[in-house]
Amino acid sequence: MNRTRRLRNRNSLRRLVRENQLSVNDFIYPLFIEEGDNIDTPISSMPGINRYSIDKLSTIMDRVKEAKIPAVLLFGIPTHKDEVGSKTWNDQGVIQQAIRYIKENYPQVAVITDVCFCEYTSHGHCGVLVNEYVDNDLTLTNIQKQVLSHARAGADMVAPSGMMDGAIAGVRITLDDNGFNNMPIMGYTAKYASAFYGPFREAAESAPAFGNRKTYQMDPANGREAMLEAEYDNLEGVDILMVKPAMAYLDVVKTFKNKFNKPIAAYNVSGEYSMIKAAAANGWIDGDKVMMELLLSIKRAGADIIITYFALEAAQLINKVNYE
Repeated sequence: MNRTRRLRNRNSLRRLVRENQLSVNDFIYPLFIEEGDNIDTPISSMPGINRYSIDKLSTIMDRVKEAKIPAVLLFGIPTHKDEVGSKTWNDQGVIQQAIRYIKENYPQVAVITDVCFCEYTSHGHCGVLVNEYVDNDLTLTNIQKQVLSHARAGADMVAPSGMMDGAIAGVRITLDDNGFNNMPIMGYTAKYASAFYGPFREAAESAPAFGNRKTYQMDPANGREAMLEAEYDNLEGVDILMVKPAMAYLDVVKTFKNKFNKPIAAYNVSGEYSMIKAAAANGWIDGDKVMMELLLSIKRAGADIIITYFALEAAQLINKVNYE
């Protein structure tokens, strides 16, 4: 008789035949950088996650370094917003300063920058508005300005997240024409218009003042469209393809993995994080075990890279093979 249980009888055997392993090297840790001084502010809807001013960044970066997490993804919260998000390409902006600080003090950590406008615009949308509609090509011009400013500040990778058509091509051309031909691009290739982003919008103060983002982010019902986005990004020169969110879109992660010979990233977003934290706080689940199971499911689906607010906590458990 075939008995698949034979290899489940001992932990050592289970470890031996385990098909997927989580590693600290899988993780990118998102950070919220706020303009100002002496800021180390908890985010109420994301327990354990704070906003930091640059003078307080060592508080969290020391932990990132100790955990040996290879990369951080930066999101900025400026003191001043305008119609076009012009602070995104200000060389003295909060993200540009944070890049320089981290590269000088934590050179072993790769700095990836989110390239978008929603945190910086007075209306909260991801680009230039024309009659309350985000104009794709006007926004592309500003994306190029932002990317070049991040590159000059010393970023190791840029990640255009606004879902503008042609963004990867525009970023690649800008980087190449300005001597940054070796800088990789991680595309927010399939970024869905998801309800899972709620806590992030509190953290980054990026909720749209009117309407929604359904004219540029993807419809959650669509899978084939994600493949079209990936094909375009691939042709335009993307280095890493991303799916966001992760948990509700593991089918898209798997499809990307099967189709493309490039690294696949999945963003384990704020709502996914906060649901687990809330359930654990109420004693309904074992938070650590559910966290590790979720991250492992993302890896099993095919993600090579996991962007997650759990990175520090998971890193503390990662060498304990018995997170069963």
